[in-house]
Amino acid sequence: SIAPNGDPGEIVYTQPPLQSTSYYKIAQGEYITFGWNFTNVAVTPTAITVSAACDNGNTYPVGPSDGIIAGNAQSVVWYPYGYQSANPGLPLAQAEYTLLVFAQGGPSAIPSPGYLAPNSQLRFALYTPQPYTPLASGWQCAGCGGALEQFKAHPASIALLTTLLVIFLSGFTTLRRVWD
Repeated sequence: SIAPNGDPGEIVYTQPPLQSTSYYKIAQGEYITFGWNFTNVAVTPTAITVSAACDNGNTYPVGPSDGIIAGNAQSVVWYPYGYQSANPGLPLAQAEYTLLVFAQGGPSAIPSPGYLAPNSQLRFALYTPQPYTPLASGWQCAGCGGALEQFKAHPASIALLTTLLVIFLSGFTTLRRVWD
């Protein structure tokens, strides 16, 4: 029996840690494991849906079976590269995602004592690595090319700086004469 004033069931993540955003590569052979424990779950759900909600508004199923796993499962392994290859019409974005884990009630179910409450606490990011380009083949730093541009001085700014320097030094010399 479930106490009517009991706590709703919750997920406590064991992998990856919640303290910081984890970054995962969308590449061949790179798998992601999400793991959790249950607390206060008195009624085991028949199934759990796991999906990744992207900041771009799209939601992607997580896991091998369209995001639906056994209700007592405590982890899911996702192969983003496999998903990307099988779904070219809805590719994974290089962005941050929120892992959504919920039971039959859906992602917006009202938490009830003893039943698994929807969870959206875990954030992670996906990225696509760039292919290696050797220096001899013309590799250039993408963020470094325009670094010197911001330091080019305009003639008017040089004139203003020089004028202010002359005024400061003249004033300092005048003050020294007053104090002597």
